Amino acid sequence: MKRLYYWIKELLFPRRCMLCRRFLREQEIDLCHQCRLDAPEYPFGALNPAKQGKISGQFLDSFTAVWYYEEDVRESILRFKFRRATHLAPKFGALLAMKLLQQGPRPEEIDVLTWVPVSRRRRFRRGFDQCELLARAVGKELEIVPQRVLRKRRHTRAQSSMESVSARKANILGAYEVDKHADLRGKRVLLLDDICTTGSTMNECARVLLNAGAKEVHTAAIAAVRYHKK
Repeated sequence: MKRLYYWIKELLFPRRCMLCRRFLREQEIDLCHQCRLDAPEYPFGALNPAKQGKISGQFLDSFTAVWYYEEDVRESILRFKFRRATHLAPKFGALLAMKLLQQGPRPEEIDVLTWVPVSRRRRFRRGFDQCELLARAVGKELEIVPQRVLRKRRHTRAQSSMESVSARKANILGAYEVDKHADLRGKRVLLLDDICTTGSTMNECARVLLNAGAKEVHTAAIAAVRYHKK
């Protein structure tokens, strides 16, 4: 009966690659073979802290991501955020957890797992907080229970709508605060976001966490915008 159930499910709802949406072969899981080869992997992290190409921030102890924010990766994340493709959260979470095991702090070195929250207005319009879903998925893989630590105290313009780094920094300055019930004194925090463009949002959140007593703030995202040296 179990085999029949999965056969019918596969017939009615064939599995697709989470990036390019091609139909998956029997031996493929989440990603097709071509996307596993061609998706633009983000190579940097706590264990590979090269300067060129690395997202940096004054208050970040480390940063890593699964991919660069390009082509099919970009389209997949946009489906997740804006087209209610919440079924992608566990898949993104599993891959990000794997990347953290390779390029981030070890799970036993993390005291608090949390995420960059959206504003109340954006959550109401979207119906969910995509970074909270991501944190739950990563936490399940790493066996860490995520905690809501940050709150967005005011709605801001989307960071993606601004081109300059200075405008992005000004946009989110003072936009986040630590929940009054959170105790971060001396703790090592892992902060998750979906996309990292310049690092301004993560840097501001890390500043707030450190001011609240956190010892370290390590960060990670599904994807990061490729840095081009000028």
